[in-house]
Amino acid sequence: MRIGRLALAAAALLLLTTASVPAGTPLSQTERHSLSSDAFQPRGAAPRPVVQRPSHEPPFGAFVGSWDRYIPQIGRYAQWLGNANLQVGHTYLAGNSWADIEGEPVVLGLWSQWRLADPSRTLVLGVPMLVPNEAGVPDGEVARLLGQGARGDFDQHFLRLARRLVALGGADTVLTLGWEMNGVTYTHRCKPDPTAWKAYWRRIVSVMRSVPGQRFRFDFAPNRGLDAIPWTKCYPGDDVVDIIGMDSYDQPAGATFDDYVREPYGLQDQVEFAAKRGKPVSYPEWGLFRNGDNPQFVQRMVEWIRTHDTSYQTVTDYCPHGFWQCGQNPRSSALFKQLMTGSKGAPAGSQPTPPAPAPKITPAPSPAAPASPTAPPSPAATAPAPPSATATAASSPSASDSALASTSASASAEPAPSSRPARR
Repeated sequence: MRIGRLALAAAALLLLTTASVPAGTPLSQTERHSLSSDAFQPRGAAPRPVVQRPSHEPPFGAFVGSWDRYIPQIGRYAQWLGNANLQVGHTYLAGNSWADIEGEPVVLGLWSQWRLADPSRTLVLGVPMLVPNEAGVPDGEVARLLGQGARGDFDQHFLRLARRLVALGGADTVLTLGWEMNGVTYTHRCKPDPTAWKAYWRRIVSVMRSVPGQRFRFDFAPNRGLDAIPWTKCYPGDDVVDIIGMDSYDQPAGATFDDYVREPYGLQDQVEFAAKRGKPVSYPEWGLFRNGDNPQFVQRMVEWIRTHDTSYQTVTDYCPHGFWQCGQNPRSSALFKQLMTGSKGAPAGSQPTPPAPAPKITPAPSPAAPASPTAPPSPAATAPAPPSATATAASSPSASDSALASTSASASAEPAPSSRPARR
């Protein structure tokens, strides 16, 4: 048929056109969206899903530092906001070695005790999927490591992390596993092999859910927008995702909040993608960036969070992103304080208790843990993170972790290296 020949000719022309674009050539959001094989339907092309509105202030908090010595900062932040109810504590595991991924027991114990002190609190833990996680590992090596993970070579590390969290009181932790996977910063990025990445995510979730007593929630949290790959290509499945998150910073320069809502794979696409699946959304990282002190972004972001089915949100609070610990954003700081002062947060018990399936997994051979690599230097473009020192990782089995459950309140440890996400 003539129509068929025209279609084939158009497809061939598109392939020739895209093949002629050198790797790394910048494309506009519209151009990149049109080349994606799984682009969202154009606005108005199909009935839009109903997006739920919360009946209360979504639980909120701020990232103020990764390790246990930063826990008191949460209380000081709350005082700055007129004794607001900061219900979310957000921290990260370092990704320099597999011992980091297994979690430092004293640090996990103290954060878990902070959470257990109030039933309305939530602990959010960023968990890298590969190590070393910020070392500029080439795509070919990333693909190889993802394949290893999908085969089960790294199961033991995530099993130990899950057992430690349960033993230490963090059984209901929210895990932002492999956060910002659609970007280029981390070794646990998706683009080098999306199929292996999804299989590896599924395997980690199965391993961690196999631990008796766990009630973990897994948060799939890409960067807002397209970045290196459409985040929909990395989505591992509704059965292994509890929350659909998004890290949303005020960038690129000159963009408006409406751009962030409408852009391909942006805020509107996120909430519709989640609504179709009956999942809440989250904003584990958000803050200022390329557009400086921008109160309008703060106003619109808080309004967006409050008018959608938001499970929780946490501001990244250090320069250039934040409000309390960053004096270079005085107008945004004043507005954020006005918006959030005295907030009561969500009432206790308002957050749903997730199912805790314990699927059977095929055990993999237990390889020897790789040697711990030297922590990489922070990239020049990375925003300054809170000060940190070298971690001392526990390598003993879970029996010693159980013993720490009763003693971690009085224990002390040197803070581990900061694993703050690098901003682009």
